[in-house]
Amino acid sequence: MERRLSKRIKVGSIFIGGDSPVTVQSMLNKPAHDIRGNVEQALELQEAGCEIIRAAVPDMESVQLIPALKERLSIPVVADIHFDYKLALAAVDAGVDKIRINPGNIGSDERVKAVADACKRKNVPIRIGVNSGSVEKSILAKYGSPTAAALVESALYHASLLEKFDFDDIVISIKSSDVVTMIEAYRLAAEKCSYPLHLGVTEAGTYSMALIKSAVGIGALLADGIGDTIRVSMTDSPVKEIESGKNILRALNIGFHGPDIVSCPTCGRTAVNLIGLANEVEKRLKGCNKKIKVAVMGCAVNGPGEAREADIGIAGGKGEALIFKKGEIVGKVPESEAVERLLEEIDKLD
Repeated sequence: MERRLSKRIKVGSIFIGGDSPVTVQSMLNKPAHDIRGNVEQALELQEAGCEIIRAAVPDMESVQLIPALKERLSIPVVADIHFDYKLALAAVDAGVDKIRINPGNIGSDERVKAVADACKRKNVPIRIGVNSGSVEKSILAKYGSPTAAALVESALYHASLLEKFDFDDIVISIKSSDVVTMIEAYRLAAEKCSYPLHLGVTEAGTYSMALIKSAVGIGALLADGIGDTIRVSMTDSPVKEIESGKNILRALNIGFHGPDIVSCPTCGRTAVNLIGLANEVEKRLKGCNKKIKVAVMGCAVNGPGEAREADIGIAGGKGEALIFKKGEIVGKVPESEAVERLLEEIDKLD
């Protein structure tokens, strides 16, 4: 797929946009004043593969979280700020790698300039985040509702406030809880600006529905070549957001996020506990860094034949399992030994 060429923005030690890899990020959900709890959660997220971490900074006391995170993490930290420009200035002074704030919500030009100048001095980019509930009244009156065009106009309005003070290290997110609106908005934004785009479906719900909405919305845009960083928002553990985001990228063959595990749906031919086998293989391969395709198939019909492009796999049948590589059978083992034998063969692969 041909990727939209956006402006390249430096965030801490990584880049967003341009030809940089699409990054996966999440947000801490511990109380902002719980420094220890947030640091522990951030380390867990980093271990899970999170590449950018965002933290809410609702008051001056919570600014203390930024140096605490910076001391323990090797990934960029983003301060999420609403309305109070003084919090943005304090976050920049505290060493944050990026801030999320909407310039139109912080008051006068002098305040916007103060934030832009502070960020410019420290090379701190700004993410503008617009959603259906944040569109200005005048823009809503123009469009009648938070349409895709309204969301984009709002985002570009906020960007213009920074551009006025010669600041353009900007990342834009234009989120909606309506997947179709979200897709339309990002497609329109991709045409109207060259800023990197942070993709996400906001207020997507609990795990199962949030995963579906995000896979559809984020996936459709990435397949179009649109999007530079993503967050799968869900009412659940942030670690699940990271796992889900990486799986979306894996499904589109974007970047490298571990083995690609394929398995067939069960049917009347299935003579092994395929669901259990597939789940166990997925669990045991977490943390594996080999770029391989692993197949877990229920029978000979869907085994070496249909999954012949897999680097390695197992195909069950009557309490047994065939081990195959690139469609060629290399062994037969009892079902109870299938996972262990598969892992042994994976260890032998380059």
